[in-house]
Amino acid sequence: MQNDIIHILVAVIQIYSFVLLGRIILSWIPNVDRTNPIVRLLYQLTDPVLEPVRRTIPPLGMIDISPIVVFIGLRILQSVLTGMANDF
Repeated sequence: MQNDIIHILVAVIQIYSFVLLGRIILSWIPNVDRTNPIVRLLYQLTDPVLEPVRRTIPPLGMIDISPIVVFIGLRILQSVLTGMANDF
């Protein structure tokens, strides 16, 4: 039972990583329509995680490293969860 929950959490983190990657790619596209429902959804899903990191770690010049920090955090969380699953 606990293994199943852990595997579901790991899968959700993986899906969220892809959503975050989509947000990053969209940020590289000039003149992206932020009123597009898909774009709005990506921003709504990622802003609650990225904004606190942005407030803590300011941009380095014109480079926003908050997505990198979030990716690293997600990978660490996945590793911890996977280790927990292996212990059961």
